[in-house]
Amino acid sequence: MSRSDWEVVIGLEVHAQLNTASKIFSGASTAFGAAPNVQASAVDIALPGVLPVLNRGAVERAIRFGLAIGATVAPKSVFARKNYFYPDLPKGYQISQFELPVVQGGTITTRVGEGLSGENRAYEKTVQLTRAHLEEDAGKSLHEDFHGMSGIDLNRAGTPLLEIVSEPDMRSSAEAVAYARTLHALVRWIDICDGNMQEGSFRCDANVSVRRPGAPLGTRREIKNLNSFRFLQQAIDFEVQWQIATIEDGGKIQQATVLFDPDTGETRMMRSKEDAHDYRYFPDPDLLPLVIAPEWKARVQSEMPELPGAMKARFIEQWGLSAYDATTLTASKEIATFYQATVDAAGVPLAKPCANWVMGDVAARVNKAEMDISSSPVSPAQLAVLVTRITDGTISNNIGKKVFEALWNGEGGKDINAADAIIEAQGLRQTNDAGAIEAIIDEVLAANQKSVDEFRAGKDKAFNALVGQVMKASKGKANPAQVNELLKRKLEG
Repeated sequence: MSRSDWEVVIGLEVHAQLNTASKIFSGASTAFGAAPNVQASAVDIALPGVLPVLNRGAVERAIRFGLAIGATVAPKSVFARKNYFYPDLPKGYQISQFELPVVQGGTITTRVGEGLSGENRAYEKTVQLTRAHLEEDAGKSLHEDFHGMSGIDLNRAGTPLLEIVSEPDMRSSAEAVAYARTLHALVRWIDICDGNMQEGSFRCDANVSVRRPGAPLGTRREIKNLNSFRFLQQAIDFEVQWQIATIEDGGKIQQATVLFDPDTGETRMMRSKEDAHDYRYFPDPDLLPLVIAPEWKARVQSEMPELPGAMKARFIEQWGLSAYDATTLTASKEIATFYQATVDAAGVPLAKPCANWVMGDVAARVNKAEMDISSSPVSPAQLAVLVTRITDGTISNNIGKKVFEALWNGEGGKDINAADAIIEAQGLRQTNDAGAIEAIIDEVLAANQKSVDEFRAGKDKAFNALVGQVMKASKGKANPAQVNELLKRKLEG
């Protein structure tokens, strides 16, 4: 079996839970973690005589998403009843959108394989979106806490969702994960979804099929409810191998809904896949068509933040960053906000050294502490002062790392100029006195005749060793550029 003989075709359906305080058709709370069934109102479970009322905030979030992906925001869309039976679906139907969704079309552009080189180097992939529609979530079946039976928690019933449906444009699990990550970052960036995958706020369904290159689309199987990017990749990879092996062994793929078991790394069939006609869609008689006036759309547009793509382009064109740096610094709104604030304080000429510090020491400490960069004990303003002191020669880069550690550990408190205070208190100011540096160099050369001889014999590594000895003797305070220049002059003289 060779994967090169097959083409993989993947489309994703993503359910993003909209971060409204109340549900899409009732005033019940959407807060996570409440005791079972305390947030299921009469409207959520469709008791006789109740009527749904559309949540304006949910609509505005859908408009925001449509604008962010360059889609058509429908001036008129319709809610439908999607009829099916499931134990945690109290109404016996789900209110969704079918023929006329609120968002139509649009694109998501992502980078695949970032950081790789050679034949596997990173490339851009644009995925077309079919639609994004508003709908309500179902409840949740609970199996773990019961013996021989299941419990039903209806708190989630009626929670607003935006279902984002892509075209089958992805050709590998790597492309699917890159797309999902970019989409996840976008819905958080424009503040329509908290993106918490552990709580089910961002869930992926993957439609996977295989075909011979150039052949018609194969029969797809849908992998449901993948709540981590790692599981998404593992599930797709297993499903692809399974489908290829099945076909090559003479079997036939049947359209089905499958589940992924993280413990075994395998998918297993849950039920045969339904088609749209199985759900008997019809317009919901209790809800009027949703009309979005041009003025409403224009107001939402005026309140949109700068989008990741535009910010990335600005970092490259105006600040001189590389595509890799700009992509890394716009990977999340929190990172971009921290970096933007650092450059605002330090000045655009220091954009590149600021980027190096944010992607380097700051990111390393934040990741080690398992915290969000917005909670960094070193503020953007403090980091800006530190970068400025390194750039203007007050301290060396190595001493800068020492100052950063002190800032991280709380020395100087919240004072913007804490770096300056640490430099003065610890006597860390860089030595730029050529005479003082020459004196140190003379002492080092006298004490390291072997390294001197090795350098003059053509061993370049000996020079680096001597530089290290000079920096050590100066306790890291000597200006590295001056050390290199003066040492080379002495050795060659």
